[in-house]
Amino acid sequence: MPKVIFRAPDGDWAVDVPPGTPLMQAALDGDVEGIVGECGGNAMCATCHVYVPEDAADDFPPMGEAEDEMLNCTASERRPSSRLSCQLPAPEHDVLVDLPEEQ
Repeated sequence: MPKVIFRAPDGDWAVDVPPGTPLMQAALDGDVEGIVGECGGNAMCATCHVYVPEDAADDFPPMGEAEDEMLNCTASERRPSSRLSCQLPAPEHDVLVDLPEEQ
């Protein structure tokens, strides 16, 4: 089973994730500190903000309009690599995402 590595400023979490599972759900199931997911994965709160490394960007679907709008409301800096993990289905291979300092 593929792993998602959530890299945080204070440590990493590696979570086994069935392909297609939203990364936010994987983080919540894996007790990853730093992912809140207040809206339950509906792209309405920006509390599951992550940074996707450039070399992994093609592993995920393009950003939708709702996600793009919510990323303007993040607690941490929005970067070109910013995504909402609720909108990112796990790929069929290991992947790394970085967590912001706060949600």
